[in-house]
Amino acid sequence: MITVGMNYQVIPGKEKAFEDVFQAVNGAMDKMPGHNQSALYRDVHKDGSYLILSDWNDRDAFDDFIRSDQFRNVTDWGKEQILAGRPTHEYYQK
Repeated sequence: MITVGMNYQVIPGKEKAFEDVFQAVNGAMDKMPGHNQSALYRDVHKDGSYLILSDWNDRDAFDDFIRSDQFRNVTDWGKEQILAGRPTHEYYQK
């Protein structure tokens, strides 16, 4: 199993839109082979700072997801409309 930490900084005032899109993407991820669960966390000490922790069976399953058209569409939209900077990903192997 692998856990991926995806760190995002959101443009001020766009937090609700980011959270809503996460809910939609999370529903789609639940249908992806190898996805177990994902959760969104908000940093209460730093406005607009979010972490998504996502558990996958293996790295290949996660890589398939991030190569998908759906992920690409959401990230393109996010770069233009929601994110204050480039997201970072951390991989935690179990």
